Amino acid sequence: MSILLGVDTGGTYTDAVLMRGEEAVIARAKALTTRGDLAIGVGAAVRAVLASSGVAAEEIGLASLSTTLATNALVEGQGGRGALIYVGFDTVPADTPGLAEALGDDPVCVLAGGHRHDGSAAAVLDEAALLSFLEAQRGAVSGFAVAAQFATRNPAHEQRVAQLVREITGAPISASHQLSSKLGGPKRAVTALLNARLIGMIDTLIGRAQDVLATLGISAPLMVVRGDGALMSAAQARARPIETILSGPAASIVGARWLTGATHALVSDIGGTTTDVAMLRDGRPAIDPMGAQVGQHRTMVEAVAMRTTGLGGDSEVHFVAEGLTGGVTLGPRRVVPVSLLAHEAPDVVLPALEAQARSTLPGEMDGRFVRAVPGARREGLGPREAALLDRIGDAVHPLGDVLRARVEIGALRRLVSRGVVQLSALTPSDAAHVLGALDTWDARAAELACHLFGRRRTGAGDLLSPDPERMAQMVVDQLTRQTAVVLLQAGLAEDGLPSDLAEHVLMQRGLARPGGAVRVETGLAVPVVGLGASARTYYPAVGAVLRTSMELPEDGGVANAIGAVVGRVTVRKSGTITSPGEGQFRVHLPGGLEDFSDQDAALERLQLVLEDEANTDARSAGAEDVEMRVHRDIRTAQAEAREVFVEAVLTIEVSGRPRVAG
Repeated sequence: MSILLGVDTGGTYTDAVLMRGEEAVIARAKALTTRGDLAIGVGAAVRAVLASSGVAAEEIGLASLSTTLATNALVEGQGGRGALIYVGFDTVPADTPGLAEALGDDPVCVLAGGHRHDGSAAAVLDEAALLSFLEAQRGAVSGFAVAAQFATRNPAHEQRVAQLVREITGAPISASHQLSSKLGGPKRAVTALLNARLIGMIDTLIGRAQDVLATLGISAPLMVVRGDGALMSAAQARARPIETILSGPAASIVGARWLTGATHALVSDIGGTTTDVAMLRDGRPAIDPMGAQVGQHRTMVEAVAMRTTGLGGDSEVHFVAEGLTGGVTLGPRRVVPVSLLAHEAPDVVLPALEAQARSTLPGEMDGRFVRAVPGARREGLGPREAALLDRIGDAVHPLGDVLRARVEIGALRRLVSRGVVQLSALTPSDAAHVLGALDTWDARAAELACHLFGRRRTGAGDLLSPDPERMAQMVVDQLTRQTAVVLLQAGLAEDGLPSDLAEHVLMQRGLARPGGAVRVETGLAVPVVGLGASARTYYPAVGAVLRTSMELPEDGGVANAIGAVVGRVTVRKSGTITSPGEGQFRVHLPGGLEDFSDQDAALERLQLVLEDEANTDARSAGAEDVEMRVHRDIRTAQAEAREVFVEAVLTIEVSGRPRVAG
């Protein structure tokens, strides 16, 4: 039986597992994720798992990668600088909710052109304006995106824009019709823009990972987990990185099913950056019919119905100053735990923390540090950001030593959002070190960080916490509360109820059960499978709050890596037939429009093209022994007592296990 290698790059740890076929886990290992070059962490984890198992590199027949890189980048607002080319729409991006937020301050070019619902041209593509825009943006962005009106009915203008982008700039171009076959131009534009921002990140990760595996002597093909839990080839992932959003979480759902055999449960995976919650129904992950949503972005990517929240073991702890008692809240941004940074740079971090603790005047920047991410892309930085980055250099600094004026705080935020620098501050991981639940990094640094944070003053003028242990417990209790809310939101959504009821005063009273004249009891009625390296540390308390069964499998800390190798290659292709006139059937194909006078002939032609595309993509992804499913959605209407054809949507699904090297 072949040996399979699964790797997952999380926000804090990179996990690796070796499996004998799909039957059993042979070995597992972890290494710290290396944000500047994720492949370094991949190599360390793979070396460790090979060493612990005694398996030779040449015995591995398949390698598969799941990653939270794209998900985390979108949650934290990171990624390359993209440019959007918006063709033929009635409204501009600035007036389009969702698209305006996704675009931010990235450049946009609004062009005449586009098509009508039936695929006919609505206007001539304004190539002169496009060429002027491309010349202005050459070298200023890392990728381009194009979305044209009704491009899924006729992609000709998107194809022409893509051709010119490649000829003029040489930069990667994401065309919306290649990422989704559905209508909804603005949402396709969001999807294409995010894809353009992610291309550089994912391409670098996959390329470097392949190099590392080859160096280790692993010649097996590399697969990547898609957002719906299926597998795609490395080449496909490099071209369509947006499809890897929720890759890590989707792999965890597949892994949870393999680990527990659960058929109906909430699966909650806590990582360093996010908590990802999904529903297992009849043993299969539920797919989001609206398209994947990550952070504030709703996309057209087919993915598991996942609630992704910026809440993890490395979430930044924030002081809540409102009210007399004060408090803390967590996330959504991930920072480097102070205990981890002290472990990596003890000569800088510990002396700085001790000096800050000796001071009788607490500083606003106490317990906070900054460092640059090695190899991060610098294009598009303003002069203030570039000067601040030069000042940071290659060293670790107390944050207060780097910021010379309050105006530089904005520049720092922009550097963080671009993924160019990392901040370090108090996190739940530090709190767990203080409480003795973790002993991986520097507990003394964690204790000092809790001490410094606890010196903040509440509205009543009191210390937030008089000692590090109480401060640490406050942080962990807040993680428990916020996790309980996230799980309640998922449960309410599953029942078709508003998710914001999770924070309603009666719901929270029912969880706390404080006594009184009115009895309210709330909680979850389904079990929870808790995954992630820190699940066993934090989730027993969450299960107690929600009064539900909390299953914490032994290999739950590497569920993502397991899910990466037990999935299937699945390719779905959809196409449309419309009726421009009575007795006419128009097939919308990538190569153009084809008209038929017979409905069955049109359906046969569309099915033949889609089957060929799906089979080609599945086999190029390495699938073998493929199975095919065909779904026809033929929509008709009644007119003058007779049935009239309106539209048909045909979907072909081809799936099979990936080919294993002999």
